[in-house]
Amino acid sequence: MTPSIGLIINPVAGVGGTVGLKGSDGADVQAVAFDQGAVARAAERSQRALSVIARTHPDITILTAAGDMGEISVLAEGLTPEVVYRPSGSATSGADTTKAASALALAGVGLILFAGGDGTARDICGVDLAGAAVLGVPAGVKMYSACFAVSPIAAGAIASRWLTGERLPVSSREVLDVDEEQIRNGRVHAVLYGMLAMPVVPGRTQSRKSATSGSQLGAVRTAAAGVVARMEQGITYVLGPGGTIDEIARLLEVDGTLLGADAVRDGHLVLADATERQLLELVGAGPSKVVLTVIGGQGFLLGRGNQQISAAVLREIGDDPLMVVATQEKLIDLGGRPLLVETGDPELDAMLAGYAEVVTGPRTTSLYPVDAPESEGPI
Repeated sequence: MTPSIGLIINPVAGVGGTVGLKGSDGADVQAVAFDQGAVARAAERSQRALSVIARTHPDITILTAAGDMGEISVLAEGLTPEVVYRPSGSATSGADTTKAASALALAGVGLILFAGGDGTARDICGVDLAGAAVLGVPAGVKMYSACFAVSPIAAGAIASRWLTGERLPVSSREVLDVDEEQIRNGRVHAVLYGMLAMPVVPGRTQSRKSATSGSQLGAVRTAAAGVVARMEQGITYVLGPGGTIDEIARLLEVDGTLLGADAVRDGHLVLADATERQLLELVGAGPSKVVLTVIGGQGFLLGRGNQQISAAVLREIGDDPLMVVATQEKLIDLGGRPLLVETGDPELDAMLAGYAEVVTGPRTTSLYPVDAPESEGPI
């Protein structure tokens, strides 16, 4: 039987990221995001994955949903769409994702690509997929789940290998999601909603996010103290999300935003829970640095939950824009896997790749490799 693939795009996935909304679930949140100038990015990221497929399988037919749920993106890359589901209105919802997944399963596809985040994965995991495997093209704000490729390019490359008939290993991966309203109030509790079968390629498929254990809290404080000790007068430091960064804010005695982006200068908070637009204006006004930590288990520095710190912001800062902080334990837990940067700007990602000096304490650092998966071609 000839291998076949399907495609589902959540058209509004990730729209809340750059404007600091911590997610994109719900029509009200999406309306706020668009009012603040946010731009949907799921279609563009889907097309990066499809571009790889188009290079290796230009004559393939991709089963998909109508309009901006897949058909338009397939046509944009010169491929042939076969529409198996049509949403009833112009505005789509999670119910449309579920119905599209059911239609693809009924049509007998072997692999379903979906572009979205944890909410989109959650919509799919309740469907009887009739044995089809699933692979996420990362396009959301929250991507705690383990059913995503590390980048759109990686997703397209894995799909290309699938289409050749290569027997890639398939395993069940967790679908996790968190309540966005709790995130906006500084509370994070990921819930397991189900499992999805996914083709696994080491280094190209994402692990689930792991929490910092209680035994590491002392090491977190030590690493955070190392950043504070290195801060210089007159420089604006943009503090990304995460518990280690939140500890930096605590040491500075400022009210940090656990899963947002704040800015401090000379020990004082100058901007709280900033959007991409606000950060661009701020870093353009003087010397700046972005302080980031590592997502436990996944290794991401950029591209997961910190879309406000965009490629445009980093380019505005100029050379050497990052200060990275993590505990030694978190680096060891990665098992030698590199840190990952995936801003959506392959050229910038390639510039950030190589090695990063990771602050682990007031007098200690660790040189650790950084990879740019979106800058790579087929694997």
